[in-house]
Formats: sequence, C-alpha cells, structure tokens
Amino acid sequence: MTSSGKEIRLSRLIDKTSRRVVIITMDHAIAHGVLPGIKNARETIQKIVAGKPNALTIHKGLASKYYPLLIESGTCLICKLSGFSPYNPSYDTQFTEVKEAVKLGADAVAYGASVGDTRQDEMLKTIGHLAKECEEYGMPLTVHIYPKGNLIKKEDYYKVENIMYAARAAAELGADIVKTWYTGSPETFRQVVEACPVPVVIAGGPHTENVRQFLSMVKGAIEGGASGVAIGRNVWGHRDPTSMVKALKMIVHENKSVDEVMSMLALE
Repeated sequence: MTSSGKEIRLSRLIDKTSRRVVIITMDHAIAHGVLPGIKNARETIQKIVAGKPNALTIHKGLASKYYPLLIESGTCLICKLSGFSPYNPSYDTQFTEVKEAVKLGADAVAYGASVGDTRQDEMLKTIGHLAKECEEYGMPLTVHIYPKGNLIKKEDYYKVENIMYAARAAAELGADIVKTWYTGSPETFRQVVEACPVPVVIAGGPHTENVRQFLSMVKGAIEGGASGVAIGRNVWGHRDPTSMVKALKMIVHENKSVDEVMSMLALE
C-alpha cells in the first residue's frame, strides 16, 4: 500500500496538469569531476531554479547548504543517495540514508544502478532494500538505471531490450519513477514505457552544443510516452541554463514543438 506521505510528496513533484515532471540533475561532480557549468554550485542552482523546474536532484551536502534557494523558488528536492566514480563507472555505491533525506525535507530520493554488471545483484538488492525503507518513511524512490555494466558491449547500451530490462527490473523492485536512456525513436521508446508499470523519464546524456538535436530527443521521448525528463549537463552546461529549463517545461508540460521553443527562447 502506498503511504499518504509518498502520495503527498509525489503530488508536489509531478505537474498537476500534464502529469509529467521536469527534473534537473546536478549530482555529477562525484562521478564525472567538477565539470564546466557546476564549478560555482550556488550560482548554477540559482540559474536552474530561476526557470522553475519541478525538482532538482543533488547530494546531501549541497542540499543542506542551498535548500533556501529551493524553498524560495518552490523547487522540489530529490536527494541522491548514491554515486559512482570515474574509476568504476558501472557500480553505484550508497552513501546517504533515506532518513537523512527525510531530515533534509526531500520530496524524493534517487539511487543509481547498472544492469549487465558483475555486481548487478548487489545494486538490485539495494534497490529492494531502499524501496522497503522508502515505504516506511513515505518517500518516493527514483531509480537511475542503465544497461552499462561491464558485461555489456558499448554498442549494445542503447538496445531496446536492454533498456526495457533495466527499467522493468527497477519497477519490479519498488521504484516509483525510473530514469533511463532514450532508445532513439518514439516507437522504440514506447516499448520501454509499455513494459514498465511506473513512470519513465529520460536522461539527457553527454553535453551537446546542438540544442535542436537535444530538444528533438526530448520531444521524441514525450511522443513515445515518457513521463518527463531528468537532465543535467544539457541544462547547466548551456550558456543559458534558465532558458534551457524553460525549454524543457514547454515541451514536457505544454507539448510545444521544437521549432516553437527554439524561436520563443532564441536558443539558435
């Protein structure tokens, strides 16, 4: 049974009209290093929340320091519980507890995992334990899960059957929202959505200077049934993060075309 606490938090997180969500992720420093765009954490968060996304995903240290910015802007907090290192990119280790996120006032927590990895069993076991703990605290669980383990060839990362398996595994273990890769077309992504009994949002992938191509990917995902996005580098890595947040909202919540968005926000 879903708790009232979880329902209340999800109602804050998900847009009441579109029933979708725009999440900006800024949990990259541990995994990828201090990338351009996130060197000044406060400044970056200010630019992100100025666009009024539904939520921001950050680790507990940033959450405890910059929560006033989220309160002022009405942005929900998703506390990331795990991370990987550049030296072991397919294994996420948990270093934050659900109860810490509760104390921080989080609206949801997030955990990362890989399938097709020699340590897949450990990560899936953690998802199961976190799902139980989240039920006890009334906390929604978002799982970032990808078929990028050390047993999968890179050319097979984006195969529909692999992404479908990853999303379904997370859902079956208790995730409330699943974040994974886009498969490349609305038709193939719909297969992932139809196989996953909980909402699926897409990751943004590596930073690209081609804004039109990036927004076209987002539009394709929405057409394929995605429940939104959870994107980092292609927002705060852009020269105008606030406009990029607004662009995502226009596509995800308002169903606007890429041409409309590019023209209205002067993103060309």
